[in-house]
This record gives sequence, C-alpha cells and structure tokens, in this order.
Amino acid sequence: MLGIREAIAETVRRFPDSLTVSTCGFITRDLYNTADRPENFYLVGSMGMAAPVGLGVALARPDRYVVVLDGDGSFAMNLSVLPMIAEHRPALVHVVLDNGAHESTGGQRPVHIGDPAGLALAAGYAAAHCVATLEELRAAECAPDGPTLLHVRCARRGAGAGRRVEPTPQQLVARFRAAATA
Repeated sequence: MLGIREAIAETVRRFPDSLTVSTCGFITRDLYNTADRPENFYLVGSMGMAAPVGLGVALARPDRYVVVLDGDGSFAMNLSVLPMIAEHRPALVHVVLDNGAHESTGGQRPVHIGDPAGLALAAGYAAAHCVATLEELRAAECAPDGPTLLHVRCARRGAGAGRRVEPTPQQLVARFRAAATA
C-alpha cells in the first residue's frame, strides 16, 4: 500500500505545471515538505473545503490543470461539491488520500465512504479510479474533457508529518495569486 507522502510526490511529479490545492492538516504539511512551490494553495484550517476551492481555481483558470489533494475525512465532509464539479467539467484531478484515519487530530476513524470512485462517477465525473500501488497510480488515466477522481488507498504514517507551513496565510495567497495569473 502506498504511503501518503509517496502518493503526493508522484502526483506532483505527474502534474508539474498544475495549480494544487491541499486540504488542511497533515496532507498540507506533507505537500509543503515534499514540494513547496508558489503554485500550491495550502488550506491550513479549512477541512472539507479543498474541492470547492479547487473548483473555484479551475473556473478562474480553465487553461490550467488543477489538482486537489483531499483526505478521506475531508472528502466525506463535503460530498455535495461532487455534482457541482461534474457540472462545470473542469480540467481537475481530485485525489482522495484514504488512510482510514484523521491522523492530524489523533488517528480517529473518519466516516467511511464505501466507494469514492463510484460516487464521483455517479455525480458525473468523467473518470474515476481506485488505486493502492504506485504502479496503479501512474497508470490511472485522467479524462481529457472533465474531472477525474483518484481514490488512493494509503497506509497510515509511521511518523509525524514534518514541519508546519511557515508563510502566513496572506503570504500564501499573494504568492499563489501571482503564480496562478502568470
């Protein structure tokens, strides 16, 4: 089973020119410590909002790929955004990193969503895949004409998530805005 950091590193490698929105908690810290760049928008304290923010970015910049890094718990908090994303058909890759735990807050079990890929397809996503290995993640094809969901089954971390995001929210917004409008 993939590690979350490994899945994030592969996603960044696969979509190097994307605008990336990451959910709060350890996933944001993992992205920050793996591949900090101006094109990353870190949602430090907004659980459940990565996909809606990613949709907004995709609507503002339809010429750019947008990657949303979501956790299984934050994905479950805002399922109502799936049909909205599907309706607008953006060039968006919605990555759900599923380790079966709210690790950022002590490892509690999140609400379980049985089939996130099936749910995304039922909502109207153009493609959806469930993967558990690096090879499967690399092989998962993204739709050229609409959103794709990648449900990535991940192992729990063996250690902490690394250092916290250091720039202030204002600094993050300014640098992301500059990168997104370039």
